[in-house]
Amino acid sequence: MTEIRTKFLFRLALEVGAHHVVGPTPFGNRRVAPIAGGTFEGPQLSGIVLPGGTDWITEDAAGCWFRIDVRVPLRTHDGDLLTIDYQGFRSGPPEVLAKVSRGESVDADSYYYRVSGSFETASSKLARLNTLVVVASGWRTSVGPGYDVFEVL
Repeated sequence: MTEIRTKFLFRLALEVGAHHVVGPTPFGNRRVAPIAGGTFEGPQLSGIVLPGGTDWITEDAAGCWFRIDVRVPLRTHDGDLLTIDYQGFRSGPPEVLAKVSRGESVDADSYYYRVSGSFETASSKLARLNTLVVVASGWRTSVGPGYDVFEVL
């Protein structure tokens, strides 16, 4: 059996706007957070997060987990455009997740926050990204989520 290995790509920091609260649906409590901007910085890939992305969040009724579904446009410092989309979960004790949702400072080790995703680009220079699977470990700050993004080798 082949062991799965990863390689660090970049740190992603998102700035989110006010959430649009849809409320309790048959699938959970739904809200949508517009992504206003941010940055991504890595050894070979860096740039800015363009406005226009969204974070679709579904929370279970007990407040123990959040399902995250995100699509974000990015522009490298070289001017290339790409998108990243990722899905995953933030879970943990309800009181910890409530603090995280309010933007309070919480130790990232006190809750689980993992996502997986992929890229899309028309750039020939970045074409390799179109076939990558990425995984990330996340945390939440007062302005938005942050992730350390890794290529799955």
